[in-house]
Amino acid sequence: MKYAAYGSNLHPSRLTERTSSAQLVGTGFLSHWSLCFHKRSQDESGKCSIVAGDTGVHFAVFELSAADKLTLDSIEGLGAGYAEILLRVPRCGDCVSYIAEESHIDDGLQPYDWYKELVLQGMRFHGFPEHYVKPVESIAALGDPDRERSARNWKTVELVKARS
Repeated sequence: MKYAAYGSNLHPSRLTERTSSAQLVGTGFLSHWSLCFHKRSQDESGKCSIVAGDTGVHFAVFELSAADKLTLDSIEGLGAGYAEILLRVPRCGDCVSYIAEESHIDDGLQPYDWYKELVLQGMRFHGFPEHYVKPVESIAALGDPDRERSARNWKTVELVKARS
């Protein structure tokens, strides 16, 4: 099945770390969506979601095995903050993705610095336009107060950077 990533799973190295079957199919753009960092995570930071809007969202589309889709559902919190959505991405076809459930939206949240950097690394890897990347660069991010989680995730960021 095809999965449309728009946040921290954009970079192939990040996604294959989580789901070994992930194979990049291509990229696409949907103009009637906007990217937000307002999904309340278990760690109380802001994670990415998409909402109906007019700024447009760029996606990386991956092919996943059924088993890895179930793994990703668990990692992403399907039914516990994220709902599944079906998107028709030009040149890629029908793709599943995730969208924040209304109960988990808080526009006052900020992402952790490592999370924002994972998103940016994915955007740069795919060569998304600067007018799309710049607003994400300007989003205020927080240092993660959990030192172990922060160190683990910065290690992932460095791995992703090394593979770009």
